[in-house]
Amino acid sequence: MRVPSGAPRLLAAVVAVLALLVGCGSAGTGGPVGAGGPGEPEPSATGPAGGASAAAPPAASAGGLGEPSPVVTGLAAPWGLAFLPDGRALVGERDSGRVLLVPAGGGTPVDILTLPVTHRSESGLLGLAISPHHETDSLVYAYYTSASDNRIVRFRLDGARAGAVEDVLTGLRAAPNHNGGRIAFGPDGLLYAAVGDAGNPGAAQDPSSLNGKILRMTPEGAVPAGNPTPSSLVYSLGHRNVQGLAWDAGGRLWASEFGQNTFDEINLITPGANYGWPVVEGTGDTDGGRYTNPQVTWTTAEASPSGIAIRDDILYVAALRGERLWLVELADGRVTGEPKALLAGELGRLRTIVTAPDGGLWLTTSNTDGRGRPATGDDRIVSLR
Repeated sequence: MRVPSGAPRLLAAVVAVLALLVGCGSAGTGGPVGAGGPGEPEPSATGPAGGASAAAPPAASAGGLGEPSPVVTGLAAPWGLAFLPDGRALVGERDSGRVLLVPAGGGTPVDILTLPVTHRSESGLLGLAISPHHETDSLVYAYYTSASDNRIVRFRLDGARAGAVEDVLTGLRAAPNHNGGRIAFGPDGLLYAAVGDAGNPGAAQDPSSLNGKILRMTPEGAVPAGNPTPSSLVYSLGHRNVQGLAWDAGGRLWASEFGQNTFDEINLITPGANYGWPVVEGTGDTDGGRYTNPQVTWTTAEASPSGIAIRDDILYVAALRGERLWLVELADGRVTGEPKALLAGELGRLRTIVTAPDGGLWLTTSNTDGRGRPATGDDRIVSLR
C-alpha cells in the first residue's frame, strides 16, 4: 500500500527528536539462545521501531554530512550497490533480479542484466562487487539466490552491455531468511562473502559448512593462501546473518550482523575467530576465549543493520528496522565513544551505504521490500556529503 510521502515520517521524526533530548545509545549482554527464528522482525505501524523509545540514541552532529540529495528514485527493493572505476554505479534489485547501470553522479538507470533469482522473503539478488582490476578484466560479481542455492557469479561489462554469466561459487544453502549476501573485495585483492546460516543455526559452528560464515576466496572462487584452514574458504565462523563488510584505513575488516531477537552486532573480524552464534547473541561468556565478543551491540529495534561503509575513521551503518544511519567512531581498531544516529525516521528503512568516487556516500532505502511504508519515489538512492 502506498501512503502519502510526508505524514508518517514527519511524525516519526518529531517523536525521534523529542526522544533524542533524553536518550543515549544502548549496549547489552546476551547469553545462550535457541534455534534461529524468522528473519528481521516486522516494523511497527506507526514509525521506526525503537524511534519513540526513551532509550533512543544521542543525536549526531552534522558529522560532515549535509541533507540527503536524491540520486535515483523509483527502484524496487534495491540491495547491492557498487561503483565502477569511471564513476558509474551498478545497483541490484533483490526481488526482480535486475542489475541497473546508474550514470556517474546519478540519473535514470538502464537495465543491463536480469539474473534468474528465486525471491522469497529476504532472498533474491543480494550483493554486488566490482573486480579491483575492472579496468582490464571488466568483471562484475553478484551474490544471488537461485532455485537450488545461494551462489556467487560474475560477468563482464562492456560499456552498458553485460556478457555471459559464469559461476564462481555454488551450493551455498539458501532459505527465505538469513542468506547474508554481502560481497566485497578486500585490500588483499581477494573476494570476501558473508553467508547466512539459512535458518540452520548449527551450521554456524560447523567448520565443514560454508553457511554462517564469512568466506575468503580468489576471484575464481578457489581457496587462497593464508586462510585459517588451508583447504577451506572459511575466514570466520559463528555468524547468524552478516550483511555488511568494510575495511578501515589499517586494513582491518568490520562486519554488521543481525541478532535473533535481542542484540545486533558490529564485529571486528580476525582470521579464524568464532563469533558465537548460536551459543551467544551479543556480548556474553566467551567460554575461555573460544568466542569473540562484538565491538558494538544494539537492540534489534534500534538497528537491524545491513550495509556498512568506513570513511575518515567513521563506520556508517544502515539500519533497516531502526530506520536510521548509525555513526561509529573508530581509532586503531577499536570503537571510541558512543554510537550516534542520523536520519532517524526521515528516509525509512536503510539498506546499503557505500563511499562514492567523489568522497561522498550513497545510501539506499528499502521501503518496498515488504516491511516498509513506501513513500512517493521509493525506493531511492540518496547522496550524503
